Amino acid sequence: MDPELIKDCVHCGFCLPTCPTYVLWGEEMDSPRGRIHLMGQHVEGTPVTGEMAGHFDACLGCMACVTACPSGVQYDRLIERTRAVVEKEHVRTPDDRAIRGLVFALFPYRRRLRAMRLPMALSKRLQPFLERVNPSLGAMAELAPPPARPVRLPPVVRARSRRRATVGLLTGCVQGEFFPQVNAATARVLALEGCDVVIPRRQGCCGALSLHAGREAEARKFAKRTIATFERAGVDTVVVNAAGCGSSMKEYAEVLRDDPGWPERAGALRVRDLAEFLIELGPVAERHPLPMSVAYHDACHLAHAQGVRSQPRELLRAIPGLELREIAESAICCGSAGTYNLFQPEPARDLGDRKAERVLATGADLLVSANPGCTMQIAASLRRTGKGEIRVAHTAEVLDASLRGRGGL
Repeated sequence: MDPELIKDCVHCGFCLPTCPTYVLWGEEMDSPRGRIHLMGQHVEGTPVTGEMAGHFDACLGCMACVTACPSGVQYDRLIERTRAVVEKEHVRTPDDRAIRGLVFALFPYRRRLRAMRLPMALSKRLQPFLERVNPSLGAMAELAPPPARPVRLPPVVRARSRRRATVGLLTGCVQGEFFPQVNAATARVLALEGCDVVIPRRQGCCGALSLHAGREAEARKFAKRTIATFERAGVDTVVVNAAGCGSSMKEYAEVLRDDPGWPERAGALRVRDLAEFLIELGPVAERHPLPMSVAYHDACHLAHAQGVRSQPRELLRAIPGLELREIAESAICCGSAGTYNLFQPEPARDLGDRKAERVLATGADLLVSANPGCTMQIAASLRRTGKGEIRVAHTAEVLDASLRGRGGL
């Protein structure tokens, strides 16, 4: 934990109304400034106790406090380094170790995740039993989306008009296995906007889940492999359609700060979220009307970590006939936060239910999200409320429907 970064916090409290756990519980130690106080205690010699680790584990890492902070406190780096310390120094319970071992042996590996898609979907019938065995297993069953039809993308998708750029596409782990149609839509949209899209076959995990959980060595391994994969593909710009992955890839130079030569290689890789890239590129393809109302959900690692807020809204507003509606408390996390809804299922459900109520209050026909974790979390929360269903789609899918003149979403 960096004592200089800790000193940046003046404990003003501007972060409190934006912190999801403080909003839920009103406990000082479950706010950003409270956790920074605990970090300071550790730097001064206090060991990581179980109670201290619990407060750090309760943090979603949503970075809303970074957006709210007037002093420029780098809480994102503080919490990531703190979690690495917790993983090294804190002895977890056997149940906690088992669940974490299961999640990190499964989710970053696409073949394993693929093999588990159908069992996870079928486990919904066993959710009450799994919930009694372990709440994290119950959450895993509840969150699992229906099995998706496999989509096999070619190594290169050629521009459908004059070529304006050549980009790589990160297909991701959860995105690639649970929402392959989003990757297909992303490739089509980029091609229609004049891009050659290079899709390396043997992509692995980008390391986002590991990084956010304090598993530093694992995150560095995944980061190096991802950089090398796109270097071999011959692209220097990578388009990402999952907010958590994009925010982590933009931090590769920091993640690999102690590995000689790698920060420079990371810096040569230009990472852009899909919406961010399309706005920078500018539109050329015709937008066909989509007569519907859409509520846009700000994924935390897109809005807070990457500062990408206006670009998705600009893309949606440019579609004829589409009405964009804002969601109340848009800055408050939905409770997904990578693996948070698996390791902290109770507060995650509380936040998910809160978000679902505000989504339904918009009366929109469609909810748009730019992160697979958010999509699963909010969809599960909407089902749990029993107050109504609303389809959830990715920004890429909405754009794809408009560019191809297909109204069905």
